[in-house]
Amino acid sequence: MGGGPAGLATAVTAASRGHHVVLFEQRSELGGQFNYARKIPGKEEFNETLRYYRVMLEKYAVEVRLNTTATVETLADFDEVVMATGVQPRELSLPGHDHHKVLSYAEAIEHPARVGRKVAVIGAGGIGFDVSELLAHQGHPALDIADWCDEWGVDLAVSERGGLKKPTPPAVPREIVMLQRKTSKPGKYLGKTTGWVHRASLKARGVTTLTGCEYIKIDDDGLHIRREDIDQALAVDSVVVCAGQESVRDLLAPLERARAAVHIIGGADEASELDAKRAIEQGTRLAASL
Repeated sequence: MGGGPAGLATAVTAASRGHHVVLFEQRSELGGQFNYARKIPGKEEFNETLRYYRVMLEKYAVEVRLNTTATVETLADFDEVVMATGVQPRELSLPGHDHHKVLSYAEAIEHPARVGRKVAVIGAGGIGFDVSELLAHQGHPALDIADWCDEWGVDLAVSERGGLKKPTPPAVPREIVMLQRKTSKPGKYLGKTTGWVHRASLKARGVTTLTGCEYIKIDDDGLHIRREDIDQALAVDSVVVCAGQESVRDLLAPLERARAAVHIIGGADEASELDAKRAIEQGTRLAASL
């Protein structure tokens, strides 16, 4: 169950080893969290990862059932059931959490046109940085060599000393502030070799960060916070919630009552940090053990 990274890896590996595999996906397309990641500027390569899995699913004759929610009844005749149902955004629990200004990170990524010009991003972890990258960009400059070189000051003609030139400030469509409750450095757990790129990119686009924030409420005036014992209202058009995620396990209890053999992997197993590499490894190792 689930057509995200963990489910895809399990299905392909199991089918390649001779198992008859049926992959249930309740949405209209495969990919899960990959479908969000591939829309982030600089992460377009995930399109190729999904293309690889689509080819492998066809090669090994995996039966894919899109727009289908698995039930205890539909799973009754299977020898093994793999729950790779992923995660869902965690909701805020403060007054105004359902205000029209509020969007989940999934809504912001799928429908960026709904996000206003002045934005507060709650959460400065990996998802918060990704969403801020998307909202602070116009298009995908990483796919255009000339645009990328202009932004980062790379002179391919080497007409400037060291092949470097003055960077061209990128066009920025929104004013963005990222907030977090912790007082530690925003993006502390970003990739060791890529974190600096995200920080530099957002800094160049004027994205600011606030740490040590207590969220009070959201209303027509914006996002109300308390920081260093001082109350303030951030006059924003949109509040995007990137405050973590929760595992989707709605079918686990019914399956356990039916005494089904259920294996839980990917975000359904651990939602604290989305990690495609871990999810794919889990799925591959599980399939190899069946």
